[in-house]
Amino acid sequence: MSVWLGLLVGVTALALARSAFHAALRRSLAPAREIATTTPEALGLSFSEISFLTANQRRLRGWLIPAAGTGQQPAAILLHGWSGNAAILLPLAQPLHDAGFTVLLFDARCHGRSDEDSFASLPRFAEDMEHALDWLQSQPQIDPRRIALIGHSVGAGAALLLAARRDDVAAVVSLSAFSHPHTMMRRFLAAKHVPYVPIGWYSLRYVQHVIGHRFDDIAPVNTIRRLKCPALLVHGQDDVTVPVTEAHTIYAARPDNRVRLKLILGTHDDFGDIEQEAAELVDFLRAEIWGS
Repeated sequence: MSVWLGLLVGVTALALARSAFHAALRRSLAPAREIATTTPEALGLSFSEISFLTANQRRLRGWLIPAAGTGQQPAAILLHGWSGNAAILLPLAQPLHDAGFTVLLFDARCHGRSDEDSFASLPRFAEDMEHALDWLQSQPQIDPRRIALIGHSVGAGAALLLAARRDDVAAVVSLSAFSHPHTMMRRFLAAKHVPYVPIGWYSLRYVQHVIGHRFDDIAPVNTIRRLKCPALLVHGQDDVTVPVTEAHTIYAARPDNRVRLKLILGTHDDFGDIEQEAAELVDFLRAEIWGS
């Protein structure tokens, strides 16, 4: 009887330890929620507050900056990265608006002013962007076949994943995408001084279990191969969060010459003269969407 009791105690202790480890891991990976302290009004842009629902009824909130003119207009959906919010990519709003685009910026789940959920992940960023795309396509003033996706970091990976799934995306701009979640997670674990064997290895398997996707299936280095539209990969040459070599890795896996690579000055979050870089970004979108 004492042997069975000892086994029961041991199994229970192991289960509790594993549960505690899972909880600690999820806390360490959870994004910090930062609420935007500015709006498009600071740029002198007229906008409206918008919201739409995810499949599991989480409400996503954002801003819609309408294009000038009449008739159906082209549009761009902008999505921030991990722990970011809609204001992060506001510097791109003015040049896009000036070029004739309606601009939609929004907060992903667990970010900014959008609803909380059980966890955030690259696939959920892509789901949120897809809901934004569906919502925008339903607006009468938007041309549903001339919508571009622009994402930063995890948002860039989400844009590439969504564009690989859909054939109605006009173009994609990826800012500072990592090539593979596995390499990104290993850098994170190394920075936390977590040994890969056995803790890191187990952590990566657990994360894949939680998000319900294999890293290989959602990795930009693989989704780029399935892309059905033109894409511009932009990466800062001094990026230490995601080394520039990862941009080269994604670019090397491109399906054709419709994918371009643009290396610029700056880091992961600071692109230096954003107005100068935005001009090239807008030129790319105009050429691909308008043919001009």
